[in-house]
Order: sequence, then structure tokens, then C-alpha cells
Amino acid sequence: MATQDCNPTSTGVDKDDLIIPVIDFAPFLTGTPSDRKAVGLTITNAFKHSGFIYLKNHGIPSSIVQTVFGASAKFFARPQHEKDDLGWTDAAANRGYVAKGREKLTQSSDVTNIQTMREKTPDLKETFEIGRDDEEGRENKWPDNIDEEGKQFTADMKSFFATCKDLHIEVMRALALGLGLPELYFDEFTSGGDNTLRLLHYPSVSKNVFKKNEGQVRAGEHTDYGSVTLLFQDDRGGLQVRSPRDTFIDATPIPDTIVVNAGDLLARWSNDEIKSTMHRVVEPPSRENASDDVIYPARYSVAYFCNPNFDKFIDVLPGTYGGEKGEKKYSGINSGDYVMQRLAATY
Repeated sequence: MATQDCNPTSTGVDKDDLIIPVIDFAPFLTGTPSDRKAVGLTITNAFKHSGFIYLKNHGIPSSIVQTVFGASAKFFARPQHEKDDLGWTDAAANRGYVAKGREKLTQSSDVTNIQTMREKTPDLKETFEIGRDDEEGRENKWPDNIDEEGKQFTADMKSFFATCKDLHIEVMRALALGLGLPELYFDEFTSGGDNTLRLLHYPSVSKNVFKKNEGQVRAGEHTDYGSVTLLFQDDRGGLQVRSPRDTFIDATPIPDTIVVNAGDLLARWSNDEIKSTMHRVVEPPSRENASDDVIYPARYSVAYFCNPNFDKFIDVLPGTYGGEKGEKKYSGINSGDYVMQRLAATY
């Protein structure tokens, strides 16, 4: 097979020293070993500099993504009592419906401070959390017993969860090559699928809400907890990433791409060679001189939060410390314990 061009085909973001490349994943999925290594190096280099990439030709058909977005919109349009009956209960399970105002994304770990922020400027979103479907004692809260639409929703989400798990494995294989590790190094950490599929709905909201409430956002400034996140956006906009100049830059939606970003546990795992970058969701760009009573339409997104298997001990990766790279910055930690600690502080 001929070697393919696996350099980024374009730059999705280039502002205030923040560069987020658009990376073609096809050469990794179908190319030669040298193609795969080149893609891995490109992804890893981007993660070391910005922590974010756009991934195109990732192997998930747009028709499947649209089916998931459609099912998500129908779910959030259900009567409130139906959603509340499927409510999220605890961080250990992390499954079910989360009503608007329940979660406050922030980097703070102070419970009192988080509660104050939640009351003053709650995140303007509702979510539905889905985990692996074979974990005893932590069952998903499916709407399949409500009606036929609920049954179809359940089937669609189970299938999409598995599809995203497969892509997660491939992305981690690319990262392994980029970090100078054997390609299958991370397979033993990704086999279980201890990940979370999160459906997000940001309801329509008046521009005046943002004007009246200082610091009001749709989702607060935060980094993600795990290894990587696969984010599927609609075309509304609002995602912003913090630049090296401490400004927040729009990560404008690009059709048929997935935004992939590194999380805190991957940064820790790589001894901070890889960056977990702060981001948020704000009011979308509006027309110039738009009146305060303009209504921003609803925004939908789908995030697949990837974690190492929860029973795995995460220690600093070989090759990321020693010699000129310095000593280990972090002691080892159990993956599941780490994620549970972060979730418990958020809700």
C-alpha cells in the first residue's frame, strides 16, 4: 500500500498561540506502519502543545452521529417527570439523568465554594450519563420500559457506546506510537470500557441572562478527568479553549470532525508531557448589535469520556521521566479511585 499523506490537512484554530490542528485519521486506520507512526506523532505533538485536536476520517459515519443527536434531542424533550425517574444518584455509578443546575463544572475542590457557585451561576445544561452496560451493581438507567422510542434510544446508545470504545482504543494506539511505546501498550488499559457516554442539552436562553449574571456560562471552566474525550458538536458553537496567553478561544465546529482532547489523568500519566487544557462552553457568537432579548437556540453535544480500566494502577509512563526529563512528578494512583474523587467533587 502506498504511503499516504498524514499531516494535518488544515488548522482548525490558530490564535493567541493556541493551535488546534485538523488531523486525518484515515492513514492510521488503513495505512502502512510508517503512516500509523506519523499520525501518532502528529497527534502526540498536538497534545503536548495544546491538548486538543480535530479528528477527521475517524471511521464513524455521519449518519450514525446524526441518529445519536436525534435520539438525544427526543430524550431531553420528554416530560420532566420521565427524566427525573431516571435520575443520577451517586458518583460511584455515574449513570442517569442530571437536571439543570445539579452539576457545576469548575477546577475548585472546595465543596462550599462549589455550592456557592452552583447557586449563583449554575451551569445551563442537562445531561444523561451512560456507562458500560455489563457492570453489576452499576446498571444504566434506560428508558426502554417507557415506550418504543425509549427502546430505540437504548439500542442506539448501546451501539454508539461500543463504537466510541473502539475509536478510543485506536486513538490510544496512535498515542502509544507517538510516545515511543509499543503500539498495543495501552490495550490492557482500554479493554474494559470504563468510559462514560454523556448526552448534553443546553436549553435555549436569552442573551440577557448572560448580561445580568456575571460569570454565567453554559458549562464552567474545567479540564476533563480521564485519558481522552471524544466530543461531537452540533453547529451552534460555544466551546472555548484556553490559550497560552490566558485567553479563551472559540473551537468552532467543523463538520464531520470529532474534537479530541487530553484529560487530567493522561497528563499525569505522561508526567505532564501531554497537556490537559482548560475549556468551557459560553454563549454562542451573536450578531453584532443584537438586542439583549435575543434568544440563543438550544445546543446539543455528545461527549465520550475515556478512562483507563478502573482496576488499573496508573504510574508515570516509561520514557517521560529520567535524565534530562527529570523525576516523576506524581505517585501512582488507581484509575477508578481517581475518577470517583473528581466526580464526587463536581456534583
